[in-house]
Amino acid sequence: MSAPPKIIVVANGKGGVGKTTSVMALSGIYAEKYKVLTVDADPQGSCSWWFERSDQGLSFDLAKETDPKLLGGLRTIEGYDLVVIDTPPALGSETLAAVIAIADYLILPTPPAPMDLAALIETVQQAVTPTGIAHRVLLTKVDSRSLGEALEAQNTLMDLGIQACNAFVRAYKAHERAALDGVPITQWRGKNAKEAEADYRRVANEIQRDWRK
Repeated sequence: MSAPPKIIVVANGKGGVGKTTSVMALSGIYAEKYKVLTVDADPQGSCSWWFERSDQGLSFDLAKETDPKLLGGLRTIEGYDLVVIDTPPALGSETLAAVIAIADYLILPTPPAPMDLAALIETVQQAVTPTGIAHRVLLTKVDSRSLGEALEAQNTLMDLGIQACNAFVRAYKAHERAALDGVPITQWRGKNAKEAEADYRRVANEIQRDWRK
């Protein structure tokens, strides 16, 4: 029997926070070393849309599944080292509850703006902390011209005892262009591609260090 895959869930109670972008970027990075299955559990199907636009094939597999019972069985799937799950932006959804129940690690992306951060803090306190699952908040869509906002957000989270990634993801058009071309940021070539990729590589390395503790 092979070891069960490690399951990473990317979640936030609201949309438009860089959730799918993070799923695709991290799947692309981890697929360089591991056999990765990306699961699109969001009824909006953003990962599937992204995947379908690819004309060169991606380095990881994708499955679309929103049925909570089937998602709950991902722990027993064979042939993969890692499962990365994109989730619906709805705290009360059965789908989200099903994947959190089997998660080894939760990544919680949010822009650092106060309203976004407040919503994320509520998500952590209501849906994440009670589970005891290892997690980190990931600051996304960070404006390079006002990095102070990201540092303030990290300090706020620290004061509340909420783990956050030291690395953060800056706002680049490269992420949107990669989506339109149907590739993860690791495969996109264009303006700021290297910077955008480097941000997610720092995040991926930081999260992986957590696994190995």
